[in-house]
Amino acid sequence: MHQPKDLLHSNIILVGMMGTGKTTVGTLLADLLQYPLVDIDAVIAESEGMSVQDIFASKGELYFRELESQMLAKVLEQKGQIVSTGGGSVLRDTNCQLMTNKGLVVCLTADIDHIVQRVGGDDNRPLLAGDTYERVSSIMEQRKHAYEFAHVTVDTSLLNPDEVATHVLTRYRVQAF
Repeated sequence: MHQPKDLLHSNIILVGMMGTGKTTVGTLLADLLQYPLVDIDAVIAESEGMSVQDIFASKGELYFRELESQMLAKVLEQKGQIVSTGGGSVLRDTNCQLMTNKGLVVCLTADIDHIVQRVGGDDNRPLLAGDTYERVSSIMEQRKHAYEFAHVTVDTSLLNPDEVATHVLTRYRVQAF
């Protein structure tokens, strides 16, 4: 597996399906390391002046994915940050290669029941229109190999956010030396 160069003070890049804990764990890691947390979806929403849901509705997923790639490249020009990506950021090989070159890529996973429990009541997720369980199942199937490029994978199903953050931080520090 490719290991990032100069890992200490590099980025920790969180990837994974929606509802796996990227934002929550990212916030904890940022506090522990005193790194800024950069949420790619939030950066996109701010730059467009509308929510991700509204971007999907008015401009489409393809437009959003292009913005996502541009913002990811821009954000990853910096070091020493926690980057929380959107679940679909891994759909482009160029994004995956960029991430592996710019930090420790950590894939957060969870089983379908935990994901549905976490995102079931969230109306701000444009890919979940309709039956949440069926939509999550479909997305998981479509992306089942998309996260394999990550340096580290952590199943968050049975761990609390502090445990996940500790695990990620341990791997970050071990791989930096």
